[in-house]
Amino acid sequence: MDQGYLGHNTEQESGGSLSGFTRKAKPVTLISGQEHAHIQYDHTARARVRSITQILAAVFSLVIAAFSIYILARAVSSVSLSALRQAIAATGADQIAEAALLTVVSYLALTGYDGLALRQLRLRVPYKTTALASFTSYAISFTLGFPLITAGTVRYWIYSQAGLTASKVASLTVIAGVTLWFGMVFVIGAGLTFHASAISMINHLYSFFNVLIGMIVLGAILAYLVWVTIRRRHINIKGFRLELPGPSLTVGQIILGVIDQSAAAGALYVLLPNHAQLDFFTFAATYVFACILGVASNAPGGIGVFEAVMLKAVPVVPEGALLASLVLFRVIYYLVPFLFALAFLGAHESFRHWTSLREAMRRSEEETVLEDEINPLRRWYRETWRPKE
Repeated sequence: MDQGYLGHNTEQESGGSLSGFTRKAKPVTLISGQEHAHIQYDHTARARVRSITQILAAVFSLVIAAFSIYILARAVSSVSLSALRQAIAATGADQIAEAALLTVVSYLALTGYDGLALRQLRLRVPYKTTALASFTSYAISFTLGFPLITAGTVRYWIYSQAGLTASKVASLTVIAGVTLWFGMVFVIGAGLTFHASAISMINHLYSFFNVLIGMIVLGAILAYLVWVTIRRRHINIKGFRLELPGPSLTVGQIILGVIDQSAAAGALYVLLPNHAQLDFFTFAATYVFACILGVASNAPGGIGVFEAVMLKAVPVVPEGALLASLVLFRVIYYLVPFLFALAFLGAHESFRHWTSLREAMRRSEEETVLEDEINPLRRWYRETWRPKE
């Protein structure tokens, strides 16, 4: 009797609380003190390497910014304000119109960045929403800097209204950023490969080395294209898994990036007083290199760094005339789109609030009609005693 009672209790303890399902023991992995110390040391080493990398990146940015400010200050000090005004006034209306048109082409290509990213994420969003989010985010981040904060905030504000989650917006931002860098890298690689002699006049390297560097850059892009063609590729970025675009979308990224960078470089190229003396492809590669240094400096819009590099790397144009072209370029490519972006965001928000108000008014009217149908006496009272206008 005691044995049966004990057996009954054992069944209750082992399975009674799980309604007939047997509870399985989970294996417990014991970590020795030596292994625990090794894991702690590994985490500490990684944190130390990460902090050292961040410090070196900050020092590198400060060095670029300081050196650029020095070069820019020397250039500005040698140009009088009257000469700068004369150079700006000498810029023709046709040059400004061409620069504005190329700016439009560049920002249209930027909307394609988001379009390709949405296609990769298999998301359907109306183009007007995509264009608004892309244009405003880039126009604001180009001017204010800190693209992960400024562009990410604007994108999430607009795309969240279309039903996209924060993780989807983050993935979209990463893919769009890859497209931007594809364009930059390809333009530099093509410029070094096919215009090595002209670039040698700027970077003072032998043409052979420029060709070699350019072929390595283009070869890296080709290797990446083959890599994503073989099978689907995934990467982990700060906790979320992202599938990389396949070969067709990657080619689209490269084409859009080249169109964007070429149009942006062309907007500055047509503002130069004697741009016919300078090869465009060489100028485009120089422009992209200046943009990369501006990004590395973490300065808002690369301001100061971009101008200093261009002043140092474009010797065929007098400094006063080139400085005037850079000022006009800042206004046309950065300031005007920034003001349009603020206006579009304000109009979008006003329209959204007006639409919400109209929807609330429509629902109120529908509720009133429904209540009148349910309660005829209330309708008679309101129609009889309502003040006559």
